[in-house]
Amino acid sequence: MTIVLRGGRVIDRSGERIADVEIGDDGRIAAVGTGLSGDTDLDASGCVVSPGFVDLHAHLREPGQEDAETIDTGARGGALGGYTALVAMPNTEPTMDCAAVVELVRTLGRGTACEIVPTGAMTVGRRGEDMAPLGELVDQGVGIFTDDGTGLQDPRLMRRVMEYSTGLSKRLGRPVVLAQHCEVTALSAGGYMHEGEWSSRLGIPGQPAESEELMVMRDIALVGLTGAHMHFQHLSTAGSVAIVRNAKAAGLPVTAEATPHHFTLTDAACASYDPVFKVHPPLRTDDDVAAVRQGLADGTIDAIATDHAPHTDHAKELSFDLAPPGMLGLETAFSLALDGLGLDLPEVLALLSWRPAAIAGLSDRHGADIQPGSPANLCVVDPEATWVVSGRAMASRSSNSPFEGRTLRGRVRHTVLEGQPVVVDGEALR
Repeated sequence: MTIVLRGGRVIDRSGERIADVEIGDDGRIAAVGTGLSGDTDLDASGCVVSPGFVDLHAHLREPGQEDAETIDTGARGGALGGYTALVAMPNTEPTMDCAAVVELVRTLGRGTACEIVPTGAMTVGRRGEDMAPLGELVDQGVGIFTDDGTGLQDPRLMRRVMEYSTGLSKRLGRPVVLAQHCEVTALSAGGYMHEGEWSSRLGIPGQPAESEELMVMRDIALVGLTGAHMHFQHLSTAGSVAIVRNAKAAGLPVTAEATPHHFTLTDAACASYDPVFKVHPPLRTDDDVAAVRQGLADGTIDAIATDHAPHTDHAKELSFDLAPPGMLGLETAFSLALDGLGLDLPEVLALLSWRPAAIAGLSDRHGADIQPGSPANLCVVDPEATWVVSGRAMASRSSNSPFEGRTLRGRVRHTVLEGQPVVVDGEALR
């Protein structure tokens, strides 16, 4: 069956134009132009046709925490948010630190509404004590390693991981990416929100910005020593953004991501004591939010990543200090970026699609220019459609969205994965 996305405005790295997009039965784009014909039409009028989005940072919980999310439900939420690829974090139970668990995640991801890209842990069990079998995982095609949720505290071990990763790039065929959760736990331990004016007012112990910034500084120094590609996850402070900006100006191989909640919400939201606003790293100040937005605008921060972190209702209903950190993000990311950054639509799409695809090593099939022969991993977004956020209405097994009840602008109309529609008119087909 051939499909035509009809009447849309096509935007990709090469620019924008009004055109129909014909998708062949081989899962690739057959033609881009006007007056194209196919077996099935999908209406794209008033919409933008873009390469599918790529999320560098999604917690899909399976295996081990299926009460909060499964790979299938996470992929469905991703497709509804315009994503065609999700990079799955390794903090599962058991940890994705060996070939067997990685293969399990890959197997569970087949046939879902997004391509699932497993990461590997940098250390065994993410305990920060012994290096995981990186070579074995690279041979299995893993290209991103992270202990996400925990920063690797030991600088000597971090150096060893970085040095070893540079030697694995030939085996992988591209640079191995080390993704760091930047947090010095000796400073952050016992803190549940950002340390500052609001933590003092509320009587909630805080985590200082310096906890993040010191690890960013340490790892940039180690990048200079080893040449490893370091990707900084969920940057949240003005100081971290400035440090990364200087590292890029010096030509070091570093990249960075920021989350929608870190460029739209501040620590003032915690005044409600509602654990839905508890996240890791914590929501920061107005100045930090402004710095993250500027970093996304000027290219210091390369990509928007959701840090999609579902939790069950009973977990998020605990007190602020006991509730786990994390928020849903897959279905709201596009809308929040569209309205929250003040950027033109092509710039927003770059941050969601082809830039993260390049970091993840997926540019051969995601984020590619919309032209004949390219893989048909696409989304169609209506930038003017409005909708009201409801965690219960989302595909996730969890409902912990901090944007509950908020009216957002911008909605995904269709998503196409490997040439097959997985979302049509805002409804998931898988």
